[in-house]
Amino acid sequence: MNLHFPAAEYEARLAATIAAMEREGLSALLMFRQESMYWLTGYDTFGYVHFQCMVLTADGRLVLLTRSADRLQARFTSRVEDVRIWVDREGSEPERELAAILAELGLAGKTLGVEYEAYGLTAAKGKRLEAALADSWRLADASFLITRLRAVKSAAELAYVRRAAELGDAALAAAEARAGAGVFEGDILADMHGAIARGGGDDPANEFIIGSGPGALMCRYFSGRRTLSENDLLTLEFAGVYRHYHAALMRTFVIGTLDPRIEAMHRAAIDALLAAEDALRPGRPIGAAFDAHARVLDEAGLGHTRLNACGYSLGTTFAPNWMDWPMLYTGQSYEARPGNVFFAHMILFDAEAGLAMSLARTCVVTERGAEPLSSASLDLVRR
Repeated sequence: MNLHFPAAEYEARLAATIAAMEREGLSALLMFRQESMYWLTGYDTFGYVHFQCMVLTADGRLVLLTRSADRLQARFTSRVEDVRIWVDREGSEPERELAAILAELGLAGKTLGVEYEAYGLTAAKGKRLEAALADSWRLADASFLITRLRAVKSAAELAYVRRAAELGDAALAAAEARAGAGVFEGDILADMHGAIARGGGDDPANEFIIGSGPGALMCRYFSGRRTLSENDLLTLEFAGVYRHYHAALMRTFVIGTLDPRIEAMHRAAIDALLAAEDALRPGRPIGAAFDAHARVLDEAGLGHTRLNACGYSLGTTFAPNWMDWPMLYTGQSYEARPGNVFFAHMILFDAEAGLAMSLARTCVVTERGAEPLSSASLDLVRR
């Protein structure tokens, strides 16, 4: 099996999940989040784009219902031994087959937790699921049961996060080496992805963000690459990825002439980033990190350029994005814990002036506070 953790690690996760189920009064958990399946058993696939469910009972039994394409995938990557296959055909009803499995497991009339907050469980699939289970089971929303457990990383997980951060630094170095006037954005992207792949890393859970010219003010990937001009801005948001664990970075490069307004925005971004990281301390609500960053930027006269969130948890995530729960925004009550990993991003977009500045890195919360995982300088990158 292609497992990335020792058996004891998986057993500890299983025990923690069952304990959480008992606290919630659940006889079984129906997992639809690929992150949950991977974290709990090692099961690694993008087959969740079709109907797929992993069942965990309160006594520790695991059953995976999936398609034939993932039968060998489950055997190769996971600890799950009981794999059931629903057959692709006109009029197939895998939800009904799941109901039969639940009855077989002796769960009739029991309360089942469902991961509704899952890209694998679309609204249409969710309706069919509820229709199939409505007569014999009570369903409870357990979307965040495993997600909350995943938010605190073990020592073994943090080793992978640290390796991901090293790969992120390698990608940043590759971008710095390539960027300059007359350079095609596609070549920069190729070098960044190449640095991660050559380091044994994985594909990211979403596209790398790259934009120059007007695109430097975007914080989403968009199709269509351009060549950097003599005086330009280049915004990059990307992540080193190892065993699906992400460590993200974000930078805005200055190509050619430095506008003094950009230099001031960069100084404010450094101050805001350090303030946000300083607020990420054990026992403190993580909303304090957003408030700290907002206070710095507002005092610098840049409040109109900031976003309504300044980061989020990172860990093992699957497409379509690497953002994990919880996010950094005002009022967020989740209290930081040692083992949390957060990506704190300072994103300043001045649409009227056509100016952009971004600065971000990933940190791990320790007993002493936030520890940045990137060794890259925060100095302004000029080319």
